[in-house]
Amino acid sequence: MSEFTDTTLGEVLTLQRGFDLPGTERSSGPFPVIASTGQVGTHIEAMVRGPGVVIGRSGSLGGGQFIKSDFWPLNTTLWVKDFKGNNIRFCYYLLKSLDLKTFNVGSGVPTLNRNHVHMIPVRVPASVYEQGVIAHILGTLDDKIELNRRMNETLEAMARAIFKSWFVDFDPVRAKAEGLDTGLPKEIADLFPDSFEETELGEVPKGWRIGTIKDCCSQISNGGTPKRSESQYWEGGTVPWLTSGEVRQSIVTRTENFITEKGLDESSAKWIPAKSTLVALYGATAGQVSFNSFSLTTNQAVCALIPKKNYVYYNYLMMLSNISELENKASGSAQQNISKRTVEDTSIVIPSLSILEKFTKQVEPLFNLWESNLINNYKLVELRDTLLPELISGDLRINHGV
Repeated sequence: MSEFTDTTLGEVLTLQRGFDLPGTERSSGPFPVIASTGQVGTHIEAMVRGPGVVIGRSGSLGGGQFIKSDFWPLNTTLWVKDFKGNNIRFCYYLLKSLDLKTFNVGSGVPTLNRNHVHMIPVRVPASVYEQGVIAHILGTLDDKIELNRRMNETLEAMARAIFKSWFVDFDPVRAKAEGLDTGLPKEIADLFPDSFEETELGEVPKGWRIGTIKDCCSQISNGGTPKRSESQYWEGGTVPWLTSGEVRQSIVTRTENFITEKGLDESSAKWIPAKSTLVALYGATAGQVSFNSFSLTTNQAVCALIPKKNYVYYNYLMMLSNISELENKASGSAQQNISKRTVEDTSIVIPSLSILEKFTKQVEPLFNLWESNLINNYKLVELRDTLLPELISGDLRINHGV
């Protein structure tokens, strides 16, 4: 194990301000355009050879982004121009370990001065090999997190594609009507009708009925918020409590807040069973839709659609397909609002239960793996964030000679 050296960040690497590239001048291409908050598009040219490291310079400070390909860092960022022989990915983790927000010099918009950042004292392994070992441990965790994230994008796309084909585009019905193969197993294809009929929603498969999302639910309800001033409702709480702002997640596998059993009993909050569909009613997330993987409670700005049997995934994907319609119905000048009535009156086409049973069997494995990956990623992030400061500081040493 090598010794750690006390030095300054500027002795380890050199930061450089990014480059202007207005949105109007960007042409979609193979190279990522990197802002202080992350990738914001692509371009046909790159200004920096990858792999590289970027931090936020203006607006969102610090953070750290590791870019594997050639890229274009915008002027709201600082990118590492010179790694001075140090391990590139180690430098990324070193920058991530620093609280760069404390070096804000902006009076209005948060801003970093790279000359000030270069003066930050740091401790680094003298051996580039040990830097690489540290980067490998942390990088392996990050690579697995990214793999799970991409897998979940694919799983979601698959579930949505099946839903759209069966219940929006009616592909199996159209194929049968034209005497074509549906591409589905016979026991599933036989369940679909071979013709359409006109309804108030337009052309729909014959025999399917028009209804509302309420017809597919055993109950639809809003939550509630215990009095914030009553500490007995909050301190030491173990009851998961979801806010509307958290309905940005596709599948909810944890909540940021908890209330006590007393807070639950003495407020309008109520338990929502797992595998319900959650719709945000107020604020910036109004109209957004989530799916909860476990039982929880919510505030009054969340509408919970508790499904009937075999409508679990159908309800969620149906409401996802109606997000634009819900957002268009939002009202309010200061804060966008959607009423519970608006949600439960969402008009839909309802297929036969036999088709819904087959649909559930098709998509349930996708949702289960999707959920498992999300939970696994939370654990991986916690492990990485625990190891990062210990490894970077040298408090945790790796005996790689054994």
